Amino acid sequence: MKLRVLGCGTSTGVPRIGNNWGICDPDEPKNRRTRVSIAVESKAGQRLLVDTSPDLRAQMLANEIDELDAVFWTHDHADHCHGIDDLRPLRFGRKGPIAGFGSEETVRRLRQRFGYVFAGRDGYPTIVELSTLGNLKMFAGFAVEFCEMPHGPIHSTGYRFEADGGSIGYATDFGAITDEMLYLFEDVDILVTDCLRRDPHPTHANLDQALKLIEQSGAKRAVLSHLDFSMDYATLQAEMPDHIMVGYDGMELEA
Repeated sequence: MKLRVLGCGTSTGVPRIGNNWGICDPDEPKNRRTRVSIAVESKAGQRLLVDTSPDLRAQMLANEIDELDAVFWTHDHADHCHGIDDLRPLRFGRKGPIAGFGSEETVRRLRQRFGYVFAGRDGYPTIVELSTLGNLKMFAGFAVEFCEMPHGPIHSTGYRFEADGGSIGYATDFGAITDEMLYLFEDVDILVTDCLRRDPHPTHANLDQALKLIEQSGAKRAVLSHLDFSMDYATLQAEMPDHIMVGYDGMELEA
């Protein structure tokens, strides 16, 4: 089972518009971050995408991805869904729409804002067949588990995918750690976790919270993601133990 980190940046990416790198070294390629998204792949070739970031087209090209079995959304914030139209080329040549899943609230909001994606329009076919997660347990050979995580006034969905004897957890955009999260990510092989910055943030995990989730869940390995321009790759990686890696765009790991 393979994890691909398609993007690991915060909502403005790194650098921010204006070529603002903050304290990140602009000469380190791993500091150039697009908005967060991952793909997980099984040995049989099935592939799931989590979130459609505004940088989706560039991410698909950079990672040579031209087929998907499904998209799972964490929530409807712009940096997690506004690249949804870039799913259109992935629909070309398919017999039917791409499967898509999210929480009831995420599905409601996505339908409200991107109706044409889920219902077709003016002769164009439906791009995504969108469903609520409901009691979903399996899809395309992956075992799927999930829980809702506090993200300020809303919730973000955390996911755990298992296939081929491996497990990958994805916990982006959370501001507090719950018992449900610890249960979901218990002993996961790889945990990708929100880690916006060092200082506390009202809706995102800072470094201390990210490290706490990794420790309390018993994750075997972890990747820090959703990083802003105060999180220099080399500086942060030098502080981490061997089982915790600072994410970067294009990172690939086997679970």
